[in-house]
Amino acid sequence: MSEIKHNSKLHEEMVTWRHHIHKHPELSFKEEMTSDYIASVLESNNIEMHRGMAVTGIVATIHGTKKGKAIGLRADMDALPIQERNDFSHKSVHEGKMHACGHDGHSTMLLGAAVYLKKNNNFAGTVHFIFQPAEEGGGGGRVMVEEGIFEKFPCEAVYGMHNWPGLAEGQFAVHDTAVMAANETLKITIKGKGGHAAMPDQCVDPIMIGAQVISALQSVVARSVAPLDSAVISITMVDAGFVSNVIPNEMNLTGSLRYFKSEVGEEVKEKIKNIAQGISQSMGASATFSSIPNYPATVNTPKHAQLCAQAAEKVVGKENVLRNEKPSMGSEDFSFLLNASEGAYIWIGNGLVPEDSPEGGCMLHNTQYDFNDEILPTGSSYWVELVRSLLK
Repeated sequence: MSEIKHNSKLHEEMVTWRHHIHKHPELSFKEEMTSDYIASVLESNNIEMHRGMAVTGIVATIHGTKKGKAIGLRADMDALPIQERNDFSHKSVHEGKMHACGHDGHSTMLLGAAVYLKKNNNFAGTVHFIFQPAEEGGGGGRVMVEEGIFEKFPCEAVYGMHNWPGLAEGQFAVHDTAVMAANETLKITIKGKGGHAAMPDQCVDPIMIGAQVISALQSVVARSVAPLDSAVISITMVDAGFVSNVIPNEMNLTGSLRYFKSEVGEEVKEKIKNIAQGISQSMGASATFSSIPNYPATVNTPKHAQLCAQAAEKVVGKENVLRNEKPSMGSEDFSFLLNASEGAYIWIGNGLVPEDSPEGGCMLHNTQYDFNDEILPTGSSYWVELVRSLLK
């Protein structure tokens, strides 16, 4: 049974908050107005808060009527550097910035739960509501951990939630272990010998070599990763040359590596290095390889995943809590919090996408994406139920 009803006064307030945040998107570590707005709602409801973690982050705290353990609930606040192509009244007023991943809805659902629990704090323990900046590549979760969030606000476990287009409204998906993949940036530099395009026999063409390297890399996952494991290699940027009649001296390749198991990631990187250097050397060139870790894999603690599933079942029914959804090769910096604490991260259905339903929404990071206001009470009710079940 949902604690927060659809079309209730709190639902209407949440829609207002969500539209305001969507209309004023801000990028990583620049969420000043967003942070101020969330703080104003917390303050107007007499909710204790601490500001300034990871520059713009907020940790709000509500104590129950009895003493007990403490837990953390986290939502992200930042937007993306995308030009919005919607034309509704709450579309972005900031050129080249957009809430295309639903962080406006995430913050709103957590804010709604905080407002509700402040007035209905019949639980035993403490809840820390973590409004985190800079999820979109900025690593705000890592910064919060480095700044000692769990020393300043001790939590026995921490929980996160992300909206998921393609998952029906009124459904949740809960994974027992892996949810989102690790993400690393790959860089390969191939150095050959430049010269005139009309005299390739006097050159060592790094572009021709780079093309063979790109093609060969497609065999790494197919032939080096066990079928039941997962990895993705994508070369996404190619930089070489400056004029049509000159073969350049070097070619730079940049890409992305995704995986769940660290041992798989290490094996794949070694294969990438060997392929790049082997092909290059066989053709008279040289190659260097490096990788830059971005986010580790987001992996749930099984017992906490089960607790999340049970709370979600009380909100939408057991038949609407999916337990066998495939994890995503996308990445999430909630992983830094899960590496520092036990906990779990779940998906809430944002509605079917157009190919499934003509009236559905877009996928994440789309220029016409918008968070589904109808799931705001569902998400907030899940947070409330999770608190009630964990802090009995």
